[in-house]
Amino acid sequence: MRKGDGLLLALIALSLGLILVDMATGGNVSDWSGAHLPGLAQSAGGWIGRIGVWLSPLLLLPLLSGVLGRFVALPTSLWSLESRAVDLIDSLTEQVAGAARWFALGLVLATAIIVIQRYVFGYASTKLAESVIYMHAGLFLLSSGSALLHGAHVRVDVSFAKMSERGKAWVDLLGTYLALMPMSALILWSSTGYLGSTWRILESSRESDGLAFVFLLKTAIPLFAILMILQGFSMAARAAMTLAGQASPALPATGAREV
Repeated sequence: MRKGDGLLLALIALSLGLILVDMATGGNVSDWSGAHLPGLAQSAGGWIGRIGVWLSPLLLLPLLSGVLGRFVALPTSLWSLESRAVDLIDSLTEQVAGAARWFALGLVLATAIIVIQRYVFGYASTKLAESVIYMHAGLFLLSSGSALLHGAHVRVDVSFAKMSERGKAWVDLLGTYLALMPMSALILWSSTGYLGSTWRILESSRESDGLAFVFLLKTAIPLFAILMILQGFSMAARAAMTLAGQASPALPATGAREV
């Protein structure tokens, strides 16, 4: 299996299991979700927010270690800690992106079915049409961290390719803290208000026959911001190791299979 397939299969199995239990119990799962899920989501969101605030100073670790490491020898344990954090973040990013890549296939199939339905049978499905929006958003928002990891985002710095390894490391380090993290933090902060609102009412489609998971669709936006912040930390840590003359972890191979 490729990276992310296990995560996707687990989510599918969980969803199918809940659907079967809901059918067997006459809708008890749906009733429980409508009554308790908003409160649980609000409580979980509050705790996640507080934990994020408590841990946010650690995001400065690569910046401090990269600058100080140019002038003084820092403890080996510090670099080992950063290296383990990089491996953990990269693994998480690849798992999420690996699961999200299946949205690309879903987009092709759904679009083909929509065209056939509309122009051959004269029929249109609102749920299927809205699923294209869901899959398009999920594919790009949840794969952006992996794209950053593998350098697939567009760079506007025309001189970057000609720089030395340390020059590139300075660009990555400063760019992370001057552009990437502030913008991602702004997206995360600005999305918390409507995220709470959409979970409070378990927002669904405005169309009566549309999908009832708008609250999940909107949740992908802060998830995108969190993934970008984490991957920015990983990129900054790699740059810090390069500046300090330390060996940085190797990039994971694209399309790698899990053993």
